[in-house]
Amino acid sequence: MTNLWSKLANKESAAYIVCGVLTTAVDWITHRILWHMGAEYQVSTAVSWVAAVLFAFVSNKFFVFQSFEMKPGRLWKEFASFVACRIATFLITMAGMILMVGVLCWNEFLGKLIVSGASMVLNYIPSKLFIFKKTGDGRNRYGEG
Repeated sequence: MTNLWSKLANKESAAYIVCGVLTTAVDWITHRILWHMGAEYQVSTAVSWVAAVLFAFVSNKFFVFQSFEMKPGRLWKEFASFVACRIATFLITMAGMILMVGVLCWNEFLGKLIVSGASMVLNYIPSKLFIFKKTGDGRNRYGEG
């Protein structure tokens, strides 16, 4: 149990949680600003999601997983993988909300809280294991670093 705790409670996990909270703030604030400017909810939702994903990519790359390689090919691989992962978790989030709120008639806030937590975990795993992965010698999965 101690070994599991040390793997879960570390600097990287703490940085991921902080960046996740900030990413959520970027999403909500962008959405609110656009809503106040009169944008349709579809537009404000799409733009705020894009802003949040861009913020999350930069914060995860540099602050959470400390991947500082900036070669265009490497950057593109990381970015494309990151966005694909976020699209997948977005679809899972939508399905979860439809199930919990639309079908089961749960409270919307409770549903959002549950899918946000699940999304955070589902985004962390591929980011850690595949997108920003480092090898035993500290190099990333592309042999750079």
